[in-house]
Amino acid sequence: MWFSVVIPTYNRLPILRQCLAALEAQDLSTAPEVEGYEVVVVDDGSTDETVAALRRAAYPHLYLLQQDHGGAAMARNCGVKAARGNVIVFIDSDLVVVKGFLAAHARALQRHWRRHGNRLCFTYGAVINTSNFARPTSEPHKLTDLSWAYFATGNVAIDRQLLLQSGLFDTGFRQYGWEDLELGERLRQLDVVLVRCPEAVGYHWHPPFRLQQVPQLVQQEKERARMAWVFYRKHPSFRVRMIIQFTWLHLLLWQALTLGGLLNAHTMGPLLAALVRRGRPGWALEVLRLHLNRVYVQTVFAEAQHQRWQTPQPS
Repeated sequence: MWFSVVIPTYNRLPILRQCLAALEAQDLSTAPEVEGYEVVVVDDGSTDETVAALRRAAYPHLYLLQQDHGGAAMARNCGVKAARGNVIVFIDSDLVVVKGFLAAHARALQRHWRRHGNRLCFTYGAVINTSNFARPTSEPHKLTDLSWAYFATGNVAIDRQLLLQSGLFDTGFRQYGWEDLELGERLRQLDVVLVRCPEAVGYHWHPPFRLQQVPQLVQQEKERARMAWVFYRKHPSFRVRMIIQFTWLHLLLWQALTLGGLLNAHTMGPLLAALVRRGRPGWALEVLRLHLNRVYVQTVFAEAQHQRWQTPQPS
């Protein structure tokens, strides 16, 4: 077994350095079946010092690729096609992993392959969110870190040939969100099984919430909603409707929780500011999610209505 860790990156040099250092420190002693690994970083047109810094740095396992800014889906496809390994591991460039990360994925994959006599599976590691840049791996596991997603590229390992058979990522997802879950729908159709691998822990770093981020977060939710509609158009099933919250129940839920929009970024501003001042930026972000979720769901419905008007009707 040979691992290729594929990492798309865009203007994240400080945390990327920690990500790469953690990957260089991997302990494979508990997974003798692993012959080796490479780290394929695909720079997605960064405008910071990422490329120059990586070229100067001494990362023995690093294989650096570059592309014009085309999005995470295109970058991951580029990495998979160039990879030399027979197993692909996807992580994000702001993920700092534990020393036994690759070994844990290897053991879980091998167990399933031997038990079932095929490679129709992928392993899904644990992702713990943190805003502690100095010591990201010191963050405890929290209830909010649980994910019910089937295939999310923050921390998964999968057979390379299986990925190629699935068709890789759809590069039509050029804005934020859903390209990995859409690939997951195609993997489901191939009867690919999710295997939980909690020992393969990655710490997902993001900066503490600041009030100045609100417009960016609102824009991100609108982009996510537009990509959700692309996802649904490709897979118009009830399950995907539920995944993307494209139901009247979801619309009514977020309307009710925000009192019809009375609770929004502006009206909740003083509360958000007070929480940030008191050192509770995480709480502030969770409160803001009431407004963000309403924006997202409303945009999904608006996009659906727009697309219906754009679609020619039969005469």
